[in-house]
Amino acid sequence: QVQLVESGGGLVQAGGSLRLSCAVSGGTLRLYAMGWFRQAPGKAREFVAAISRLGSNQYYADSVKGRFGISRDSAENMVYLQMNTLKPEDTAIYYCAADRRTSATTITYSQTEYDYWGQGTQVTVSS
Repeated sequence: QVQLVESGGGLVQAGGSLRLSCAVSGGTLRLYAMGWFRQAPGKAREFVAAISRLGSNQYYADSVKGRFGISRDSAENMVYLQMNTLKPEDTAIYYCAADRRTSATTITYSQTEYDYWGQGTQVTVSS
């Protein structure tokens, strides 16, 4: 069974940066496309970023393009989300997800395509 554990969340001032980490166990990371999603209080969970199995393809929500970067380190079984120029609107619980059903290059923003989810880590951005 694949397990995902997020870390790195916290409180940061607007304009600051945070780097979220996702530790993957129980599977070979290179076999999974990976994604980050977030859920603000009272809102539905939404797509943030995704990266293909080999890391060549990346896709971002319009709201974070140019500010966030997703990356992966297969040797360490880790996935990261670098968040820069943070805004109060970025405040949410951030979730890591894994999808083995995709091809080597295909990524998806659809939550229903992901097979495994982490417990989430809180990110709070103050004004």
